[in-house]
Amino acid sequence: MQSELSIVWIYPDLLSTYGDQGNVLVLEQRARARGIQTRTVHVRSSDPVPQQGDVYLIGGGEDRPQILGAERLRRDGGLQAAIQRGAALLAVCAGYQIMGTVFGGEEGQPVPGIGLLDISSGRGERRAVGELAADVDPALGLPTLTGFENHMGVTRLGPGVRPLSRTLTGIGNGDGTEGCYAGRVIGTYLHGPALARNPALADLLLSWVTGPLPPIDDGWYQALRDERLRGVLPS
Repeated sequence: MQSELSIVWIYPDLLSTYGDQGNVLVLEQRARARGIQTRTVHVRSSDPVPQQGDVYLIGGGEDRPQILGAERLRRDGGLQAAIQRGAALLAVCAGYQIMGTVFGGEEGQPVPGIGLLDISSGRGERRAVGELAADVDPALGLPTLTGFENHMGVTRLGPGVRPLSRTLTGIGNGDGTEGCYAGRVIGTYLHGPALARNPALADLLLSWVTGPLPPIDDGWYQALRDERLRGVLPS
């Protein structure tokens, strides 16, 4: 297990609308609880994206910042190089759409993404707002995910990705699935922040770059998650 973890938070000045920076704090805390020191780099949109990070995070935002973020990531190329090198990535909401081949702009016009995920996104007819719960692909070995969604996106998955989960309640991608993953890249519409609501997902990201992790006491969270699910799932 490595002794220091490099966390890269991409474009907090553009894409941090719904508290997604909390994902950074959760990764830091869960790494340090296991004796792994962390070094976090906040990359503003005017700065190059470093290629030597371990875990990269990008959050949600409004239409115009999303378009600007995609343009700058395409020109920069640092994130793409880091993923090719083996880094892990969690992309949330607008950041999730940017990772695909195309997404809908301010007027619904197609805007090119950066192509890290085999997905395409457009604007749906109604906004998806509210609590979401979804059963994760069994291959990932995670408990049910919960979170809050607030988006107009409809995302279509290509053959190069697998659905992250299948919705129990909520909209997600719009086809009964929520998010997707390929290699060490995960995309999701979940806010909350996602990793605060789903610490097992944080541990999965960490384990991809550090190796197997010793357990930490999450009994309090299990009780909270079960209570939240009871209030969200249809009876």
